[in-house]
Amino acid sequence: MSTLSRRINNLSESATLKMTKLGRELASKGINIISLSVGEPDFNTPDHVKNAAKQALDENYTRYSPVPGYPDLRQAIVKKLKTENNLDYDISQIVVSTGAKQSLSNVILTLIDPEDEVIIPTPYWVSYSEMVTLAEGKSVFIDTDIESNFKITPEQLEAAITPKSKLFMFSSPCNPTGSVYSKDELAALVKVFEQHPEIYILSDEIYEHINFVDKHESIAQFESIKDRVIVVNGFSKAFAMTGWRLGYIAANKEIAAANDKLQGQTTSGTCSIAQRAGIVAYDQGLESVMQMKEAFLRRRELVYNLLKEIPGVKTNLPDGAFYFFPEISAFFGKKDADGNVIKDSSDLALYLLNVGHVATVGGDSFGNNNYIRLSYAASDESLVEALRRIKEALGKLA
Repeated sequence: MSTLSRRINNLSESATLKMTKLGRELASKGINIISLSVGEPDFNTPDHVKNAAKQALDENYTRYSPVPGYPDLRQAIVKKLKTENNLDYDISQIVVSTGAKQSLSNVILTLIDPEDEVIIPTPYWVSYSEMVTLAEGKSVFIDTDIESNFKITPEQLEAAITPKSKLFMFSSPCNPTGSVYSKDELAALVKVFEQHPEIYILSDEIYEHINFVDKHESIAQFESIKDRVIVVNGFSKAFAMTGWRLGYIAANKEIAAANDKLQGQTTSGTCSIAQRAGIVAYDQGLESVMQMKEAFLRRRELVYNLLKEIPGVKTNLPDGAFYFFPEISAFFGKKDADGNVIKDSSDLALYLLNVGHVATVGGDSFGNNNYIRLSYAASDESLVEALRRIKEALGKLA
């Protein structure tokens, strides 16, 4: 009998972190690995944000912070949601956590009981379904594909709803596909939710500012369902603050209070220094964010054109985030030089790592086995070389 809990034994290892770890192990042996596996901007945190952290240290912000976050940070978030998204909240509806990942987990643990169903469009970020498993809920998947730009229809949503449905969770812009829902597409989904007042909506908007079409549209803008929407966002992607671990939710007061309660018994308030830096990040505008977005837009075009040149690879043009999710099932059943058969996307990702020396992530971990995820949060030179290696390695399969 295992000494570990059923809860942890049922939990899978993060595929993105696993591939990053494998890549680092090969790199430690002197192999030149290009990592396209991790979801992290390759830019440095802006200087004005770093300077705010240094000032916070000098001002001795080194003690425990309030569990839901400093009031002035929560007020800065309220202001941001109003000025950028036209969403009205007060600070009692904001809870700051140690990254958007903790925010997502908190929401699921405070809403989901055993056997409650959580509807998740595929592909999805690898941790969504595992968080549901941790809460002892059941994930119900809605499949999409490259032909639909990986977006669901109202009809698919309606068909997935059962009497046990409690939560719908999605991201826009999406990790891993870069898909972005328009206001009209969200409005069509809202009409379904209006008919099912028992379902909450968890909207992961962490890639909000890496958006190449019009402006970001939040599903929380629709008043008929706003009280059931929990917006999750943070500072990691837009401000290249991944290591700072700073995220938050905006929700109705009951859900916000529940998240505050849970956090108070687990991690308490997040890092005081990161919070002070977050205030300055939001108060001093988006100039650095727009510069980073411009670089990502250029890289998107670069990678798109290179992917189209690889026989057997099928891709679309993502509207946001910094990922491609190309279809690669044409390589299933083929063999490498040692006679090993490529059976699925994980096999192909491992092959590309070991033979092409490029770290990617198999799509099976995101709920769509016929695809792999490539991050283009890397230099232009690294991307060109990585795509050359991928094309060469795939060309060796027979």
